Amino acid sequence: MKAIAKVLLHGTAAAAMIAAAAEPIQLPPPDTTGGRPLMQALKARRSTRNFDPKPLPRQVLSNLLWAAFGVNRPDRGMRTAPSAWNQQEIDIYVFTADGVFLYLPTRHALHPVLAGDHRAATGTAPYAARAPVSLVYVADHGRTPRTPVWEKEKFAYAHVGFIGQNVYLYCASEGLGAVIHASIDAPPLARLLGLRRDQQIILAQAVGYPAR
Repeated sequence: MKAIAKVLLHGTAAAAMIAAAAEPIQLPPPDTTGGRPLMQALKARRSTRNFDPKPLPRQVLSNLLWAAFGVNRPDRGMRTAPSAWNQQEIDIYVFTADGVFLYLPTRHALHPVLAGDHRAATGTAPYAARAPVSLVYVADHGRTPRTPVWEKEKFAYAHVGFIGQNVYLYCASEGLGAVIHASIDAPPLARLLGLRRDQQIILAQAVGYPAR
């Protein structure tokens, strides 16, 4: 037993144990009153691959995650992005210099998953490790009983496209940069996150202030 305990106190296993014991981090309420008008945000939307490493303020991160896939109709639990039959199977894992967190939309909070900086695991391109925030979109196919098996992946990619565009438009509205990408070594990332076989990494999106 001592040998097993010693192993668990090292590396990712220890970080996971620490994170699992931590309480969710409550985000401040999203500010839904600011930003550019929609047509201006659409005009400004673009992909950014060169980021300033400075972290995003907590309020900006709150607004970003709410825009991505937050609850915009609390009485019905509906979200800012659509999903087939409202099954809401996409989870957002948030990678920062401080750790990895799972966004909890109904609580508008971050559940700690791993301690430490694991941003480099979110993509093979250099910007994945440099951007202050990397969002990893994971489809939990166990939450889609109404979707035929042969269509689960198709719907998951469509849903992530909606979420990713929300992120792009929020970033364009607030002077942030973003780029969605598939340059992911998925098997080791899935192991890092402890994903089940019916959970699938779809895409990732790097977010931050554009480098000047």
